Amino acid sequence: MIMIRNATAEWQGSGKEGKGNLTTQSTVLNKTQYSFNTRFADGVGTNPEELVAAAHAGCFTMKLSFVLNEKGFTADNLNTRCEITFENGAITKSHLIVTASVPGISQEQFQEAVKDAEENCPISKLLDTEITSEATLS
Repeated sequence: MIMIRNATAEWQGSGKEGKGNLTTQSTVLNKTQYSFNTRFADGVGTNPEELVAAAHAGCFTMKLSFVLNEKGFTADNLNTRCEITFENGAITKSHLIVTASVPGISQEQFQEAVKDAEENCPISKLLDTEITSEATLS
């Protein structure tokens, strides 16, 4: 199966004083504001690193659900936070922090599933950076 998804970015002005907006194919983001301040300070809006974090957290969590299913488990809840490190003009790390409730699974089975999802979700495969994770089974 081949899927093509898209998003558009529009920008006006200089890098520091300008502003832009992002729109996704689904329109979940629809002319969502981004700027220098939303990227490097505390402005209202989004930024590319935040969107990468959302993509990685979502992709990893869905992949983890599939990996657990393949092992015969169904999670009651999977909650993942992704922290993207941006330094010296590059994304240098993506750290996944997952908390889960998975009935009947052992700690060892869970950690194996987390590692599998970390290494094999499509966004992990896309990112050319250090990827780490920590997982808590509740």
